[in-house]
Amino acid sequence: MHPIYQLRQAIIPLVQDQFGHVFTEEDIPLTPTRKEFTGDYTLVTFPLTRAAKMSPDQIAVVLGDALVAEAGNVVAGYNVIKGFLNIEIQTAMWLSYLEAQSRETLPAFPRLDERVLVEYASPNTNKPLHLGHIRNILLGWSMSQILDRVGYDVTKVQVVNDRGIAICKSMLAWQKFGKGITPASGGIKGDHLVGDFYVRFEEAFKEEYAAWQTTKTAENMWRSVQESADPEKKPVSRDGFFKNYKNTYFNEASELGAEAREMLLKWEGNDPEVRTLWTTMNEWVYAGFQETYDALGVTFDKSYYESQTYLLGRAIVDKGLAMKAFYREDDGSVWIDLTDVGLDKKILLRSDGTSVYMTQDLGTAQDRYSDFKASRMVYVVADEQNYHFQVLFAILKKLKAAYADGLVHLSYGMVELPTGRMKSREGTVVDADDLIAEVIREAREGAEERGESEEIPAEERNEIYRKVGIAALKYHMIKVNPKRRMIFDPKESVDLQGHTGPYIQNAYVRIQSIFRKAGHPQPNATLSGYPLQAGEKELLLLLSEYPVHIQSAADQYDPSHVANYAYAVAKAYHKFYHEYPVLRAESDLAKEVRLHLSLVTGRILKDAMELLGMEMPDRM
Repeated sequence: MHPIYQLRQAIIPLVQDQFGHVFTEEDIPLTPTRKEFTGDYTLVTFPLTRAAKMSPDQIAVVLGDALVAEAGNVVAGYNVIKGFLNIEIQTAMWLSYLEAQSRETLPAFPRLDERVLVEYASPNTNKPLHLGHIRNILLGWSMSQILDRVGYDVTKVQVVNDRGIAICKSMLAWQKFGKGITPASGGIKGDHLVGDFYVRFEEAFKEEYAAWQTTKTAENMWRSVQESADPEKKPVSRDGFFKNYKNTYFNEASELGAEAREMLLKWEGNDPEVRTLWTTMNEWVYAGFQETYDALGVTFDKSYYESQTYLLGRAIVDKGLAMKAFYREDDGSVWIDLTDVGLDKKILLRSDGTSVYMTQDLGTAQDRYSDFKASRMVYVVADEQNYHFQVLFAILKKLKAAYADGLVHLSYGMVELPTGRMKSREGTVVDADDLIAEVIREAREGAEERGESEEIPAEERNEIYRKVGIAALKYHMIKVNPKRRMIFDPKESVDLQGHTGPYIQNAYVRIQSIFRKAGHPQPNATLSGYPLQAGEKELLLLLSEYPVHIQSAADQYDPSHVANYAYAVAKAYHKFYHEYPVLRAESDLAKEVRLHLSLVTGRILKDAMELLGMEMPDRM
């Protein structure tokens, strides 16, 4: 049993006896004692002042004396600092806990009768996965693993945006410029091939638009805007006008735009030729996506496709009108007024009867609830969509959806490279595949420079480079609080001395090296009688906190809790390794204790990293 539980069980009756106050285990405000003070756990006594009618310091002294007298098998001593009772646990308790932990495997949480659905990835089939997708995918995957660990029944889904004008742009460009190329004939990964044609369309449109700007029609249009502008305001420049007019030109005057819109109408009308091309190119993309998912080690339980969900939500509109949660304008459009919850009015159905994205999301949420009966749905989506999800969740509450109170937007900041932001239309996006290849290359070059893996067979070396590179990428993404924007630097991510995944892997590898030389600890060894040193106890205390960090990550939808805890453990172990010899320990008992500490450390590091989707090599 964890020493903190035994300490809580000792405190509860003493508080009731001394002060007549009833505590449950969950009510005991115990925290790890700060390093500058002596003790293992600190009890905050301020909440007891009313019941005890004493000062916090007096309460601490009374409780400290009682604990030493009545629970001496648990408590070795105490000190009081400004109302905080710092309690030191008996060394025998810690050694007994270490023995137990070396025999167990992973922190156990009770299973919960609650299903959680986690949506992540949400790619578009007009381009490959990129750097931003990687952060999304890694956050979604790691949160799924963490929520499963704390007891939830987790279902992982993605919504694939496989229809719309952007997809038609790629299709049209392939028809115009592709000359029948396929992934097989061109030796190009399918999602990359389709993404190249999306960029090719934008290039062709840019050329068309530039040519149009030289026409008399364009010149007259700009001059007309100038003449009608407010004379007291700054005049509209020619460049400024054409920059703002670009979308209008695409929708109203562009020949390429007209062809793309015509293709979309044919798709919606189930034109056989268009549908066949759409299916073929999407299959290329799906095969490419799967390669990237495999490289990242992620899976989904179900995929939803916008081509199948974009008409959902019509029934919800009818329900909302019947409930008087929605209202219809004179032009036939349907709206909801959310001003009473601090938002604005939102359209749900256009006057021509077509849906908007919000309507689709309402329908998709209901569809997923029908599929899985999840009481909680977690949407992993960038912070650019914060307002959208505020509105979506508010509407579902107005509709009294059974799952409305369990909706969560895991909002995350965008990822940039040291060189700045990416733009998919201009082809400056960093493909996920290129980034994966780069971090593996960085891992290989770093190892070769250090000459650390020369004696390892080539095949095993390549597998080590893969594990180290992928861990570098994943850890660099996950260690940052999701809400923060971040810069990803591939070279920095593989630094063995930095706050990185490879640094943590190196601690695990060091432990495996010790076991190869000294053997594993004796499974039924008795460790009693050993005088734990300060650094050994510091490591053991940190190891004992692992379940707390898993639970915090689950409660706050923030896997960085687990990532940064793993780093703290690795850092503490590296320090322990240098200060307390294992192979040349001063006694057999000291060696056995340190082998046990190494075993538990390695087990926790491996488990924490696996929760985040990272593999541990045995050698580096």
